[in-house]
Amino acid sequence: MRQSLRDKMVQVCNAKILAKGDNVGLSFYAFFSNKNDDPELLMEAATWWIQTHQLDHFVKARIVRDMVDSGL
Repeated sequence: MRQSLRDKMVQVCNAKILAKGDNVGLSFYAFFSNKNDDPELLMEAATWWIQTHQLDHFVKARIVRDMVDSGL
């Protein structure tokens, strides 16, 4: 996964945790605006989330952040 997407995922996870607490969940759609202006990047995130790691639709933001930070 490209570094810019990893950075965005960590940033969004941190913001969600700060705003809503340690148990906040999110889906991979949280990393994108409602407008699908970069379908390739969206598919990259979906592939990482669904195919590579077989995550549920909603996952705790802290878990996602830790996975991305660890290089998974």
